[in-house]
Amino acid sequence: MHKNYQALVEDSIFFGGASDVEDMVKNENVEVIVDLRGEATECAYPTDRVEWVQVPLGDNADGPQDQLFQQAINHVVEAYKSGKKVGFHCGGGKGRTGAVAIGTLITLGKSDNIHDAEELAKSIRPAVHIRQPQREALEKLFNK
Repeated sequence: MHKNYQALVEDSIFFGGASDVEDMVKNENVEVIVDLRGEATECAYPTDRVEWVQVPLGDNADGPQDQLFQQAINHVVEAYKSGKKVGFHCGGGKGRTGAVAIGTLITLGKSDNIHDAEELAKSIRPAVHIRQPQREALEKLFNK
């Protein structure tokens, strides 16, 4: 079975694009979906089995959205720490998703800094490509 999404943390945290949500739910029994699309009006795969959390990140935002990134990372980490399987995604699973993956890796202690976390995220999901405002948001959160 070919999967277009990846596991950021084995059997626990999954990430990809909006078109991958149905597979995440059906294949991995994901219980929480963190949707990073500001443009979304409902879960990419609406089902009463899944808790849908929307954190509206703009893909082409002019400035850093560090508070929203922090919210998204917190939702992913809290679901994971409470023992739930969690998936997160944006439209294509590159920019917004990549930035949240990087922040999640640092928050969970799997990487020490943005550079290492980005390399790890790209090794898991080569499509990851964060834009400059997304990088600036991460720097505000993690370069302290």
